[in-house]
Amino acid sequence: MTARAVMVLGTTSGAGKSWLATALCRWYARQGLRVAPFKAQNMSNNARVVPGPGGLAGEIGSAQYFQALAARREPAVAMNPVLLKPERDTASQVVVMGRVRPDLAAVPWRTRSEALWPAARDALHGLLAANDVVVIEGAGSPAEINLHASDYVNMRTAREANAACLLVTDIDRGGAFAHLYGTHQLLPADERALLRGFVLNRFRGDAGLLAPGPAQLEALTGVPTVAVLPMWRGHGLPEEDGVFDDAPSGAGLHIAVLAPPRISNLDEFQPLRGLPGVRLGWARTPAGVACADWIVLPGSKHTSSDLAWLRAQGLADAVVAHAAAGRPVLGLCGGLQMLGETLEDPHGVDGAGPGLGLLPLATRFAADKRLGRTRAAFAGVHGPWSSLAGATVEGYEIRHGRTRATAAATGAEAVLHNADGDPIAWQRGPVLGTYTHGFFESPDVLRALFGASARPLDTVFDGLADFIDAHFAPGALMRLLTP
Repeated sequence: MTARAVMVLGTTSGAGKSWLATALCRWYARQGLRVAPFKAQNMSNNARVVPGPGGLAGEIGSAQYFQALAARREPAVAMNPVLLKPERDTASQVVVMGRVRPDLAAVPWRTRSEALWPAARDALHGLLAANDVVVIEGAGSPAEINLHASDYVNMRTAREANAACLLVTDIDRGGAFAHLYGTHQLLPADERALLRGFVLNRFRGDAGLLAPGPAQLEALTGVPTVAVLPMWRGHGLPEEDGVFDDAPSGAGLHIAVLAPPRISNLDEFQPLRGLPGVRLGWARTPAGVACADWIVLPGSKHTSSDLAWLRAQGLADAVVAHAAAGRPVLGLCGGLQMLGETLEDPHGVDGAGPGLGLLPLATRFAADKRLGRTRAAFAGVHGPWSSLAGATVEGYEIRHGRTRATAAATGAEAVLHNADGDPIAWQRGPVLGTYTHGFFESPDVLRALFGASARPLDTVFDGLADFIDAHFAPGALMRLLTP
């Protein structure tokens, strides 16, 4: 190993690990160091297409994708060697080094963890050998004592890399000092020795009121509190673990994104937050779309079950009525599949059944997954989508579905084709469906639809680095690089 590893652990899920790891990637990169992110295993339906082994495309969690960009590096599958994509409450698709491993999906959790660790360990050592700093993100809590023996994502990785560990907690939820102390105490002594600092995240109010808590905690554990990070909602990174529930307010175009249980790639909507003239909201009931100008059906990790959920909630009828009134409906990937007439599933990938019938399309789920980057220009769009004519969309495809026009494709047109010449977007009247994820991340699309631009990612990353630079104890971040 040549790199020094800095690891971000959390007392709970949602404590701020991903956000802080991204900030650290940019902060260390700005010191002139070669930096790479790493997470041994991520569980998320937010994924990105990146280069993989043998020149094949692979997928990693979106958090590590953004962390790589923050580190000024090309994202690669080694940065997130294992990705679990939940399909049901008790089942996940298993992705190893960017590719789906169907043989591992049914393996019991503890047995599977031991089988996956060698791939994660090898990827970690490859990054350690090629960089000055590896910023590692943990998962959940490192002190889940019922899982500790099989957990390779947290302290097994920390020990392997001899990482300097930060433990972050969400003080806004309450119980922060108990969370920090309890986590510290539940770790074995050799793992406690790797903890180099506590971080209080999302603090509101007068920091002076924290005393004597940090001093007492250090007396009990020997670990200093190295940062108190104020609440900051507008940092610009997409949400990692769930939809953001900001209620739309004010004037402007109201875009309602449906939020079924297996929603995927929700991070691609981040550019719409704060965009001038746009009010973004999430809808789980018909009331949530009643006053919407646009309805968006997002990607889904399990299209058929999410479509069944839309029907059960009354949202399917609301979407059909919205389109019948001539108001725009947009479907992205799984949302496109839902807008079609039928879903066919000969391999047992996703489930079969009727679609919403708003586009004359049939989707057949293949056993293999299509992964690829996309750069293409719209042509033939009309009506409410006419401003997209000539606009270039830059995005990615992650899908089992193969979609074709049906014999009754009256009034529908293919309006976007990928580099292979395959149609990947269709329009009929006010309804547009596309297989291209990253639709709203494309500058051309934002300018065409809204006449505006989103905040550049580099500006977001620099803002994160500036923020931790201002709120960590002087010298604390560089001291993490010393043994």
